[in-house]
Amino acid sequence: MAKPEGMTLRERMLWREVFTTDLDEDRRRRLLEALLTPAEARKMTYQEFLDWADEDTLAEWVDGEVVMYSPASDRHQDLVRFLTSVFSIYVETNNLGVVRPAPFQMKLGHSGREPDVLFVAKEHLDRLQETYLDGPADLVVEIISPESIGRDRGEKFKEYAEGGVPEYWLINPQQEWVEFYRLEEDRYRLAFDGSEGKYQARTLPDFWLRVEWLWQEPLPHPLRALGEVAGVEAEVVERFLQALAGDG
Repeated sequence: MAKPEGMTLRERMLWREVFTTDLDEDRRRRLLEALLTPAEARKMTYQEFLDWADEDTLAEWVDGEVVMYSPASDRHQDLVRFLTSVFSIYVETNNLGVVRPAPFQMKLGHSGREPDVLFVAKEHLDRLQETYLDGPADLVVEIISPESIGRDRGEKFKEYAEGGVPEYWLINPQQEWVEFYRLEEDRYRLAFDGSEGKYQARTLPDFWLRVEWLWQEPLPHPLRALGEVAGVEAEVVERFLQALAGDG
């Protein structure tokens, strides 16, 4: 099949995925359908988008158009799993709200995005619908990749600020660099950036993140990280992990 003319870089990457990876037929059909349909013909309401997509569809909704994106790398997924585990344990233990990793849609004014990780505070749980968050999360984390850097620093940065997301974390594992932004007077202001140090979260009370954890190989066990946050002696955490593994 001939490749359509005028493709963006992201669409060319997705085209290669269709014909060079082992996809099931339904997912291949969805990708081809989105790539071969002219942009104007792809316009749909958000509800139509939700009906069209499923949890295996790599797509977001922006101003009525379907925006396809590429599969995540192994390192990207490791970071998502680590942050989701750390956040979830902390949030659930302290009854602060809920944590959702991708794929889970966040519906703002003109877009439906799938942040890598999002946190919704207890007082905003009424925004949670069955398949998406209707309104801003309290904290959004995006793991930057070469393919996503334009969206994460550009379109999403603007959309999340206009949509009222109070805290936005950008993590770049390739450059080992983080940027943590806080919403002030309808615009994001940089609260912290760098490759090391501790950042005190604004929307997670008494929680802080040691940036160096993100670059470790392998990543630290979530309970070791949380033990440090809570001020628990390392020996106590190790004994607990050994008991959990049946070595106690």
